[in-house]
Amino acid sequence: MPLFQTHDEDSLYLSMHDATEKLSRHADTPFKLDECHWQTVEHYYQAMKFSDESIQKKINTFTSPDQANKFARSWRHKFKVRKDWKKIKTTVMTRALYIKCRTHPVISQKLIATGKKNIVENSQFDYFWGCGRDKRGDNHYGKVLMNVRSKLIAEQSTN
Repeated sequence: MPLFQTHDEDSLYLSMHDATEKLSRHADTPFKLDECHWQTVEHYYQAMKFSDESIQKKINTFTSPDQANKFARSWRHKFKVRKDWKKIKTTVMTRALYIKCRTHPVISQKLIATGKKNIVENSQFDYFWGCGRDKRGDNHYGKVLMNVRSKLIAEQSTN
């Protein structure tokens, strides 16, 4: 039995590649993190794969998140991806999404407004960040968004 149904009213299905979806990592929602301005979460995420600051800066110059992604994938063999990447990539994504939400209150409110819905990254091909074709993927992107939502709600209740 799949973990997620395709038309589950208790779930919100989205694509992290949909630039029109404000909760997407490809949405053009600039933020500042690690003393740098980033156009999208994708730019930040791809840049953080590398320890070399010049590569990070180069990735940040691309006009689209797809270009940043393509460059990072093509250069990962020339410039080695940082050794701890598998351990920290979810933390990197969490930091970027949290700062994006804190920078853009409208996005923060949109995420909070999802209530208790299960958020699912509806990717047919990505079994780590998404739910995969058979809906049995790890859905880490959805989990990160739900964790950020919980943190934002907790912060809201303490104010």
